[in-house]
Amino acid sequence: MKHWGFILIAGLLLSAATQATQVGLIKINGAIGPATANYISRAIDVAATQKDECLVIQLNTPGGLANSMNDIVQAFYASPVPVVIYVSPEGAMAGSAGVYITLAADVAVMAPHSTIGAAHPVELGNEDETTNSIMMQKVGNAYTKVMQTIAEKRHRNVEWAKSSVTASKAITSEEALKMKVIDLIATNVPDLLLKLNGKKINDKALHTASATVVEIPMSAGEKFFQLFWQPEVMMLLMLIAVYGIIAEMSHPGAIFPGVAGALALILLLYMSATLPLNVAGLALILLAVALFIVDIFAPTHGVLTAGGIVSFFLGALMLFNHAPVGYRLPMSWIISTTLVTAAFFVFFVGKGIRAQFSPKRAGAETMVGKTVAALSRIDSQGGKVFIEGEHWNAVSDVVVNKDELVEITGIEGLTLKVKPKTQ
Repeated sequence: MKHWGFILIAGLLLSAATQATQVGLIKINGAIGPATANYISRAIDVAATQKDECLVIQLNTPGGLANSMNDIVQAFYASPVPVVIYVSPEGAMAGSAGVYITLAADVAVMAPHSTIGAAHPVELGNEDETTNSIMMQKVGNAYTKVMQTIAEKRHRNVEWAKSSVTASKAITSEEALKMKVIDLIATNVPDLLLKLNGKKINDKALHTASATVVEIPMSAGEKFFQLFWQPEVMMLLMLIAVYGIIAEMSHPGAIFPGVAGALALILLLYMSATLPLNVAGLALILLAVALFIVDIFAPTHGVLTAGGIVSFFLGALMLFNHAPVGYRLPMSWIISTTLVTAAFFVFFVGKGIRAQFSPKRAGAETMVGKTVAALSRIDSQGGKVFIEGEHWNAVSDVVVNKDELVEITGIEGLTLKVKPKTQ
């Protein structure tokens, strides 16, 4: 009887221990960037602190930045907890940088009818396969070796991994499982946990069948930088820099536009270190700004403005064309920013600059040339006129009688110079 009681208690304790296990979960949906790398690294630390059985990363990405991808791969290698990449939901993909990340995980899993590939690097040049520059060949060779190293370390299909870089190969989840590119196919997270249960990673079996899934959310800072580190934001920063600095020049003393423009320019330069700008595209945008400004000073019936619009459009089109998939400017943004910039220079900056060079329309100087009636006799010694609601002293080299019309020819202090107004 005591023997059966002991077995029962041991069974209950074992069951409780099994039910107490948990699995960390994060979701990556979109391009891979610095914020993503920071999120994954922090999630690994959190999962280790929580003593999770493993960290599941639900992934759906077209690709991303090489530096961020390298940081994530290194974080996987140093992770104290097993990392599981789950390309999900159905129809999801792990493209470009996502291929490296998926193959670098301890366990690579995909949902049915999802896709993995291609991993050809495109950050430093055009995606066109006919591009045979020495630089692109070097980059391609380097990333092929990186992919080979990852596949060999995780015991995956090395030949396909290399072909995903050299020949831009992409395959479905079903093909990936047959070719031993991935380890499992799972329809959802519960199915994934059942299939992971008992799998040995670093000589330790996972107990995930009854594990509780605990999602590790993004921090406020990570969410901000995830939104911040986008080509659309960089384009806005560039426009703010241009608008702010030009507005300060056309309206001296406004201060705020100049400060905002300077801050935007500093942030843009900081971000361009991670997401490089196409120099030719940037030059075309600066040329467009120059054409807009020149047309304000030397009107050419819109010829330079039209040239500026075309130059800005082409520059915006080229600005991020070397960036990886997921970090390119949408056509809707290119068209809208072109139209807004053209309108900004034509209406706002143009009026501001012209106002600085136009004749004054207020103050004492505006009275010169006006005709008024003499309130009293005016001679070289003085007299009085009434203009713009005030009485003014007036002098004239020619004697003017009261009520005669005089023309104001100049101002000296608080005295007007006048002369008789001829019919």
